[in-house]
Amino acid sequence: MASSISTPIFHVKLSVSICISSSQPYLSKFTIPRIKTRPKTTFTHHSLTPIATLSDPFVLQIAETLEDSVSSPSSSPPPLQKLRDTSSQSLLSTPWPSRKDEPFRFTDTSFIKLSEIQPISSPPPNLDSLSVSIDTHLPNLVIVDGFLVNSLTQLPKFPDAVFVGTLSSLDSEAVMKRVSEFVLNFEGDLFWSLNGLGTPDLVVVYVPEGCRVESPLHLRYCSVSGADKGSKKLPVSNPRVLVVVEKGGEVGIVEEFVGGDGEKSYWANSVMEVVIGEGAKVNHSYIQSQSMNAAHIKWTLVQQESASTYELVEVSTGGKLSRHNLHVQQVGPDTLTELSTFHLSVGDQTQDLHSRVVLDHPRGVSQQLHKCIVANSLGQAVFDGNIKVNRCAQQTDAGQLTRSLLLEPRATVNVKPNLQIIADDVKCSHGAAISDLEENQLFYFQARGVDLETARKALIFSFGAEVIERLPSISLQKKVESHIKELLNPIVKGSR
Repeated sequence: MASSISTPIFHVKLSVSICISSSQPYLSKFTIPRIKTRPKTTFTHHSLTPIATLSDPFVLQIAETLEDSVSSPSSSPPPLQKLRDTSSQSLLSTPWPSRKDEPFRFTDTSFIKLSEIQPISSPPPNLDSLSVSIDTHLPNLVIVDGFLVNSLTQLPKFPDAVFVGTLSSLDSEAVMKRVSEFVLNFEGDLFWSLNGLGTPDLVVVYVPEGCRVESPLHLRYCSVSGADKGSKKLPVSNPRVLVVVEKGGEVGIVEEFVGGDGEKSYWANSVMEVVIGEGAKVNHSYIQSQSMNAAHIKWTLVQQESASTYELVEVSTGGKLSRHNLHVQQVGPDTLTELSTFHLSVGDQTQDLHSRVVLDHPRGVSQQLHKCIVANSLGQAVFDGNIKVNRCAQQTDAGQLTRSLLLEPRATVNVKPNLQIIADDVKCSHGAAISDLEENQLFYFQARGVDLETARKALIFSFGAEVIERLPSISLQKKVESHIKELLNPIVKGSR
């Protein structure tokens, strides 16, 4: 099934790929011409040896600077050093992605490649004077430029055997052994490996069997080091978090990414791994409001054992280039996955979500809702969502829905919902809708005495409410709503 939707005003590219395998597979895909990229800049590389035949000089140059920025092997915990060594080896043969590569067909990363990458080797000075808005009702971890800052962190007394802190401060051999089992169990893309090589330390959240952590844990990532607007320099941070929840455990995680200055240029390259044991539950909220001149690359990897639950609520509004790679693997039966995402592009921004959910066992449930607003003629949104139902995943219930709202001429959204089904006893569906505000909706308000501006404001602000109201606390919902209204108000007032 393939469809292409276009109007004289809005540029919409919709690519739908469905593969249902029984006796005869069915595959239909709509593609667009690939775009030529600039020639790659060459560098002289010295320290990483041997260099593979297909090595990318630009990638090797970044890898070399990242190696120089991290601590020596003798002072790093063994799991962290193994992660760095493995990442270093994978980068020897990993090229920089271009728009000729299918995963980056609609995502231009030249903003990063044309910059002078500068790894941040230490937290900035004078952190005590750093203005950080913290919800004191939640346990807080403050991560500045990739480094956990203990002086700003506010943690209560957790139940016995719960650990929240850095890997280098972990003194439990049992937990260290458990963490080591998951550090190297997945191979991601280039950005995953760059994070593994350049992360200064691993932040660990460990919840033992049968333990329920009452209050959500608020991880606040602050990007302080940055170059002035127009500069070619691009400081990069590599925060990495591992969450392990044992059998029957439960925890809430709130990740919030903010920039210290709305005009600064920097690159936040973040990774979170989540391991959910049998019957355990993780509620995950991810809020991204970085500088409009920043690059934000985020990896979230989730592994769910039988009868476990993973719920994600994502709101992304910042960054010149923002990309979330989300990979969920169900490794047991009776597993529940719920994904809710709202993206907003109000400037020359790219908001990109690449998700993949793999179901391998019976009676798995996966529900995904993706909504986005593109409110600028130079803005774009990308959604590439893949749900794969393998042969053993009988009686699966999987649904995927993406809805996009375009508010300006030449606003662009590229949507590729992808449902691959090999099992034959399933209940699966997906859908996509892309439009401006509908005339009949506006007419409904005007017929009842509501002026056009108020009607548009009500419809636009309510578009993302379905996702925002799923955030875990009222205070967090109000904070996000206020920020979105602040971004959208000039656009709504300026519209006809």
